[in-house]
Amino acid sequence: MDTKDIIALVTSALEDVKGQHIETFDVKDLTPVTDAMIICTGTSNTHLKALSDEVVVKAKAAGLHVSGVEGRLQAEWVLVDLGSVIVHVMMGATRALYRLEDLWDFSLEPEDRKMPRDNGED
Repeated sequence: MDTKDIIALVTSALEDVKGQHIETFDVKDLTPVTDAMIICTGTSNTHLKALSDEVVVKAKAAGLHVSGVEGRLQAEWVLVDLGSVIVHVMMGATRALYRLEDLWDFSLEPEDRKMPRDNGED
């Protein structure tokens, strides 16, 4: 299964469980770690678990190897590693705080990609 097919499978799984604000990023030219990242917002800890579980179930049913699932117990940010695709399922506040979309948007100036600090400085 190629990356495009995995993205379609993951997107479908997230939509089946009502994932919100699903975005896909082609990062193959930006990092050797993965080819694509998918970011999705969930509405509660239970919703995040359901979203990540659905991705894992659909991936395994398609014969994909799930390299790992991180953050499921805390359920503020769950990462599902499918090798060529990494899926980030996040609570809205967590997604707003870490702004992964901005980190991978190289059309932004470097100073605009900085993450906010705890002390309120930008």
